[in-house]
Formats: sequence, C-alpha cells, structure tokens
Amino acid sequence: MKKRYITLLLGGILFCVTPLSAQQRSTGQFSAANNNIVWQGPSKDASGSMPCGGGDIGLNVWVEKGDILFYMAKSDAFDENNALLKLGRVRIRIRPNPFEDVDFTQTLQLQDGSIYIKGQHKKQEIKVHLWVDVFHPVIHCSITSGDKINRRPKQPFTAVITYESWRKEDHIVKGKENNENSYKFGPQGIIKVLKDHIQFSAAPEGGSMVNFFHHNQYPTVFDATVHQQGLDTVKNELYNPLENRITGGYLYSKQLTAAGTVTGKYQQTSFTGWQLKTKGAVPSLVFQIGLYSAQTEKFSDWQNALYKNTQRSEKQIIKDWAATRSWWSDFWKRSFIQVDPDQKLDSLTPWKMGRNYQLFRYMLACNAFGNFPTKFNGGLFTYDPDLVNKTYPFTPDFRNWGGGTFTAQNQRLVYFPMLKSGDYDMMRPAFEFYRRLLKTAELRSAIYWHHGGAAFTEQLENFGLPNPSEYGWKRPSGYDPGMQYNAWLEYEWDTVLEFCDMILQSKRYNNSSISAYLPLIKSCINFFAEHYRFLAKKRSARTLDGNGHLILYPGSAAETYKLTYNASSTIAALKTVTTHLLALPADVLEDKDRQHFASILKTIPPIPLTNFKGRPLIAPAVTWSRINNTETPQLYPVFPWGIYGVGKPDLAIALNTWNLDTTAIKNRSYVGWKQDNIFAARLGLTKEATALTMDKFRDGPRRFPVFWGPGFDWVPDHNHGGSAMIGLQEMLLQINGKKILLFPAWPKDWDVHFKLHCPENTTVEARLQAGKLTELKVIPAARAADVINYLTVTHKGL
Repeated sequence: MKKRYITLLLGGILFCVTPLSAQQRSTGQFSAANNNIVWQGPSKDASGSMPCGGGDIGLNVWVEKGDILFYMAKSDAFDENNALLKLGRVRIRIRPNPFEDVDFTQTLQLQDGSIYIKGQHKKQEIKVHLWVDVFHPVIHCSITSGDKINRRPKQPFTAVITYESWRKEDHIVKGKENNENSYKFGPQGIIKVLKDHIQFSAAPEGGSMVNFFHHNQYPTVFDATVHQQGLDTVKNELYNPLENRITGGYLYSKQLTAAGTVTGKYQQTSFTGWQLKTKGAVPSLVFQIGLYSAQTEKFSDWQNALYKNTQRSEKQIIKDWAATRSWWSDFWKRSFIQVDPDQKLDSLTPWKMGRNYQLFRYMLACNAFGNFPTKFNGGLFTYDPDLVNKTYPFTPDFRNWGGGTFTAQNQRLVYFPMLKSGDYDMMRPAFEFYRRLLKTAELRSAIYWHHGGAAFTEQLENFGLPNPSEYGWKRPSGYDPGMQYNAWLEYEWDTVLEFCDMILQSKRYNNSSISAYLPLIKSCINFFAEHYRFLAKKRSARTLDGNGHLILYPGSAAETYKLTYNASSTIAALKTVTTHLLALPADVLEDKDRQHFASILKTIPPIPLTNFKGRPLIAPAVTWSRINNTETPQLYPVFPWGIYGVGKPDLAIALNTWNLDTTAIKNRSYVGWKQDNIFAARLGLTKEATALTMDKFRDGPRRFPVFWGPGFDWVPDHNHGGSAMIGLQEMLLQINGKKILLFPAWPKDWDVHFKLHCPENTTVEARLQAGKLTELKVIPAARAADVINYLTVTHKGL
C-alpha cells in the first residue's frame, strides 16, 4: 500500500506531512492525530464548516459546490454597536474543478492545527493547505498540483480568490437582529452597522491586494451607556475599547491580479466580491491574509501597524510555520484525555468523549492569545444565523446574546477547565478582561454608593458597565442608579469571584505571577464587606447580625433565587476566595492585607441548611422571594467552590441536596450551561456523572462534532463544551487539599489514558486497562505519595 503525503508550498519550498498510520496510532502513546476529523465529501453549506485558527483568529472552512469558502473572525473586532463582526468571507475557485471527483478529503490535522483539502480532476490532483500563524495575525493558504509520490505530474490550473463582504453599505439593524449587539431588545433610535472600506491596490512586491477595514465612528454604544448610567463626569476615566477602533486587513499574493467586483447572495445575505485571479495557469499558488485591530484616529497609524505585524518574507514564513507547528505540538503534550484509546476510530461511545474533548480544547486554543476572552456564545466560529434558526435571516455577524457582552456564569465554564488542562497562558485573556475593568467597577461603587470595592455585574459589557438594555432604559424615578432594573440580574454581584478564584488557583497550580491581579481580587472582596454594611446601615443602627456576620440582603443566588437573604452560592464564594487569598505566601500578601481579610472572613455567615424529612440539605438561601431561572446554586458549594465533595466533611449533606431537593431534580439536564455532570462527579456519583457527561459529549447536530447548541445561547455553544470538559476532568481527577484523588467518579470498566495538571506544578498521567491501573506517572515524583486511587476506596467520604 502506497504512503499518502500531504504537501505544502511555502515561499516556493515544498514540505511533506505524513499522516500517522494505523500501526503508529496503536503504539499506546497519545497522539492528537488519533482525533483528526476527515471528511470524504464537500459540505452542503456553512453549517458544515470546520474550525481552524491560531493566536486569536478563527476560520470556518468548508467546500460547497466546487468552491472552498471560509469566514474570518478575530476576538477584538467590535463595531460601534459592540457587535463582534466577522472580517469577511473568502472564496477559492480553482479550474479545472478538482472537487467534482469522488477522490476528496478535508482534514483537520490537530497535530499542527491546520486544514488540508485534497481533490482531483481526472488525473490532476490539487492539494490546499490553510493555517493560521499562532504568533502573528496572518492566515496562510497554499494550493499545489501534482503528486510525485503517486507519479502525478504538475498540471497548471487557474484560480480566482474572492474577498466577499456584506458590509459595502450602511446596514440598519432592526428587531431581533439587535441581539448581535449591546442594544439587544432596547435599541435607541436607528441602529446602523456602518459600512466597511474595501478597495483594490497594487502591492510593492508586485501583484495585487484587496484592502478592507471597519473604523468605528462616534458616538458608540459606550457613549450611550455612560450617559444612561449617569457617569458622564468620569467618562474619560473609563476603559473604552470601542472608540476609534479599526479592524481589518488585506488579502495578497504577488501571483494574483485584480479582476473586478461581482455581486451575489449567500443564504439570506447579499454580498459584493472583490476578485483576484492568477496571471494565467500556474502549478502552485500561495496567498496570505493579514488582520489587525487597533484604536487610533489616524488610519495611517493603523495601516503601518498592520503591515509591521503581518508582512512576512518567504524565509520568515518558513520559520513561522515551524513555530506554529511547534506550538501545537507542545500544546498537545501538555494534557489529554483519551477514553477507550484502543477502540476503532469509528466507535460511537465512549471513545467519542475523549475525541470531542480534544476537538473542543482545540477550538479554545484558537484564541490562546486574544486581547479579549473567548465568547461563550459561539467563540470565533459562528456562521450564517438562518442555518441555526430559520427565523433569523440576518448577516453572518449575528450571534445571540451580543458580541461585546460577556456573561460571567457562562464565560467561567469556558475557562475553568484550563486549570487541569494546564492551559494557563490561555486563561490570561479572561484575567486581563477583569483587570482592565477594575477602575470602572470601583468608580461605580464610589459614585453610586460612596464606598469602596469593585461593583462588577453578572452581565458585563467589554467596557465594564452593565448591558444598557439589561440596566433598563425605562426605570422608576429614584431607583438606585447602581442597580440593574432587571428581574434576572438584580443584586447579582458575586460571579466575578469565580474569576478571582481562577487567578488564585493559577498561582496554586502553576506558581503563576498574580501580583498584577491582587488589586482586583482584594477590591472584589471589599465590595461585599462594604456594600452590605452600607445597605444594613440604611435599614438599622447595626451593620452586622447578632452573630457578627454580614447581612447579605438583598442578594441573588445565580439568576434563579431572587431577593435572597444569605445566598449559599455567595457565602461559599466569599469564604473560598478569601480563604485562598489568605493562603498566599508572605512575599505575595502583605501583613496588613492578611489582617484585614482575616477580619472579613470572620464576618462571612455560615452556609444555610434546610432539611427534608429530617435530612440536612444545602439551602439556596435562608429566604428568597421568587424563582426566576433553572440554575441550581444550592450545589455551587460543591462546584465551583469545592466546600463539599469526595473525601471532604459533610459529604452526606451535599448528597442529600442532589437526591432530595425537588427543584434541583426538576432542573437537572446536560444541555448548554447546565453543570449537573460536574456536580455528580464532585459528589462521587459515578453512574450519574457518566450518563450526564456522555450526553454532554454526544456529537452535535452539525457536521463538525462539537458544534453544539444553540442550547440556551448560540452555535457553537462554548459553555456546553466547557462544562463537558470540566465534568470529564472531575470524573478522572479531583483535588482535596494536598491530596490528588484518582478516578473519584470513573466507571471501572472504561479504559482511559490521560494526563492532567494539579496544584504545585504537578502533572498526573495514568492509564486504566481492564479495571487495573497499569501506568501512573506523577511529576514531580514526590507527589505520587499524595495520590489516592479511588477505584480501590470503598467509601468515598473517606
């Protein structure tokens, strides 16, 4: 049998990549290649696209009716309305058409993070390679003909590369389409997506290019929101990521020349295409797309920065490809989970759990170095909305729940699994998001209530203020200006604490430097200490209860239990984050801070309990006025806060809550942001955790297996994927102080090979075969003494 090679042309130099053989796959070592996705035929439409990316750029790639198409996205491409715009669509048309024959493959090759497409016309074979530079904002594409290995000669072809845009003219956004931006259900006046600027130009090195960019104009939704929320006097002190933002780039090849414009319609959206064509027939073609975003009034400054950051010589491209391959190789060495690794690649379950875990982790890695976090509602990989919901005939810029609006309870599920996967560098965009907004949050406290601390809300714009429509355009006279006039979001302050704890955990896991984030963490805790004394003082001469505890009223247990008194989720958050802050070494936390936060810890009330037929349960709160949503915050002391769990005190109380709380039972699900699979794993409920996590990891309804959703949000549903990852990790490995709990909720008859990270710069690699632990590698070796194999423990409360 002849070996098959994938060829790549970079700057005139040909590279060959050999896919792993079946024999290589069965060596027992983990290989990302075991999880590659290979399609044997073109796709129907963009819903059958395949993700590709790197740095902070994502592509949706598919072949349709003989053309290769891909959408381009970047994590910081926010327009004046705070929609997260696509940066256009590219269409590749090759003649003679190589994608009409049966010999077609499209492969996502995880080991180097790129896509290979192969087709054949008669005896002419064409190979296309798409990859995104991890370290520079550049997309590369090479097209080659011929195949020396199979003795197929190079046969010249012609190609037309078209940059397609639906933003040639200003576009008025109406009705539900405003869900893509920060006006959502409360647009003020006429809302427009302003046109892009697109044109051909000659390139200095020869050939032609298409230049395109979007330049935000004043006023933006930031200006409207600041005025709405009474902050005009401090407007210049607030972080504003929308002002004068320019995002765009160029498509270029010295082998291409301008060929005019065309018009067309894809799905429900009309577009104009700027065409570049080859100068006659060629045996190979290379082109690149540079993308860049900056905030500047001067277009020339942005343009100079664009070229400085994206123009690469042929020698540089060769080095860039080597660096990108190396990054992906190192990424896959960090961690992995391969379930039933010896099963056939077409096995339905449970092998697909591990495969889909790898695929979703890959999608998260495509925004490893973004200036903004990966969005819970589609990340970088949204596509035409009418292919998700036929009643949404909107442009490809659309995603439900906004582009620049970040919902903490959803976002945290995207980032929590990165601790155990060891992807600490990928957590930085989430940490920086909150650090940048600290001053804005503190100004809200100072101006509205005249006290200290950072007032972060659950649903937060990328400039740090509550979403204007959720804040409420029609508010009662005299209503607290610091409050959202919103039944779901009122008094929900505590969700930022989950990101504070992730920062502290990153220190514990990786000894990461967190000095830049300590002001954020301290200010978030101080807010509760000051704000609830402030509220108590308005009602009473005493600011603490009879036991010297804060009176956490009114509060909110997630979006579900409203107007709570001492919500268990808030108490667990404050106890855990304050305790973890106090655990920092003396060279990180000063003595005066240690004394201050130790005194705050004493004022945090105990977690409220209730009972069912004489059995104690965790209560959502001491009291509440109504139930709004379907979350289960009474189990938040289990996850994320880890107060109850396997090997920890009072596990029976948490188990009672799982088994007996009727609301928790009624709301149990695996869809979207539901985290019941995580609760079950943390409680050592193997059967329940297995069933729920398997449901989470089922192939989604689209061609690419992990394009889940919409669930409660959008496609691909990233909070669905994140919660699935966390649940699988927790089934395999949990932390209890210094102890490492191995297989605390894992079915003994499932083979698995995994590598995950633990505190104290520790990695654990283990292999379970036929119910026996056949391999355990703990680094550093001294930490092996801390490992407890729960497959041999009969009572998980120990």
